[in-house]
Amino acid sequence: MLSVENLEVVYNDVILVLRGISLEVGGGRIVALLGANGAGKTTTLRAITGLLDIHEGEITKGEIRLDGEDVTHIDPSKRVVKGISQVMEGRRVFAELTVEENLRAGAYVNRDTDQVKEAHDRVMNLFPQLAERKNSTAGYLSGGEQQMLAIGRALMQDPKLLILDEPSLGLAPLLVQEVRDIIVEINQQGTSVLLIEQNASMALSISHHGYIMETGKMVMDGPPSKLLKDEDVKEFYLGLHTTGEKKSFRDVKHYKRRKRWLS
Repeated sequence: MLSVENLEVVYNDVILVLRGISLEVGGGRIVALLGANGAGKTTTLRAITGLLDIHEGEITKGEIRLDGEDVTHIDPSKRVVKGISQVMEGRRVFAELTVEENLRAGAYVNRDTDQVKEAHDRVMNLFPQLAERKNSTAGYLSGGEQQMLAIGRALMQDPKLLILDEPSLGLAPLLVQEVRDIIVEINQQGTSVLLIEQNASMALSISHHGYIMETGKMVMDGPPSKLLKDEDVKEFYLGLHTTGEKKSFRDVKHYKRRKRWLS
């Protein structure tokens, strides 16, 4: 469904942030993208959704394809129409609008009334809390409810691919589990998911494939079972230390980078 091939991104014409990354999200799959702060995850999302321009970023090499169609340089709104929806980090709901108005805003580019009604029914079934509070002002919802609203708003376009940027950020453990289960249910309903998370344990527990970024490069990828067995992944993403010595991620010298990402 989504294919990113050998992508390079430069900011302000001088700062090379992405260094030839590649990734794929197959139809009906959940793919996790992991990495520390500054690894390039957000820039990757901006490239996929078309939001690089407003941050003075530019794709200088590579391409992005959705269902085989090159979407590398088309407008963000057209990417939404073609089936890409994103839930940004920090939820970013329209605080002064009601729950219902936020959801309607998510369907703005969809002119198929029947499709909008079906998407609305789907969201209300997924999030009964939102159905109960549909006339409430979004800014007064709890953090967990706002995250559900942000996901529901993205689903109003009935996307082929849902991109989630740190959906568990700032949530209590029980709410993280609830969001995790919702992501699984959305995927089982036929929507592919690209999940960007620092909560590696949660992300890998539900994904079909995972990628790990470091300083603008893909350094490892594979099925979750493989990544969970890797000593560096266990130490730096799951907090499982084999010794008492503390290291920064940069200090790991034996972390094998896969040369095929640069080919």
